[in-house]
Amino acid sequence: MFDSIGWLEILVIVVAGLFILGPERLPSAAAWLGKTLRQVREYATGAREQLKQEMGPEFEQLRKPLEDLRELRNFDPKRAITKHLWDDDPVEKPNGHPAVPPVRDAAAGERPLERGERPPYDPDAT
Repeated sequence: MFDSIGWLEILVIVVAGLFILGPERLPSAAAWLGKTLRQVREYATGAREQLKQEMGPEFEQLRKPLEDLRELRNFDPKRAITKHLWDDDPVEKPNGHPAVPPVRDAAAGERPLERGERPPYDPDAT
């Protein structure tokens, strides 16, 4: 729940609460907030358990696509395209960019050029 809130933000909220509520009411407000969050969490857990009991094994079939959607938050398009094209995890270069393997046509029988050998020239391709 607090994945995106850092300590600085929490400190700002506490200081703002101290100014708005005052030092007398701040502890009771924090206790009320904690109790309310605990109740909401218990309600969510109870609803999940009730769904699991009522749906039985179908609950797991419903839960799998939701977990897949949750994984999309960390979606990296470059990595996905590279993995799709090369059917392998991309090899990271030192600068953090994926290394793209060279495209080679094995059926054409390509070989590296010898020293001093000129590459083939295709006038139709230029």
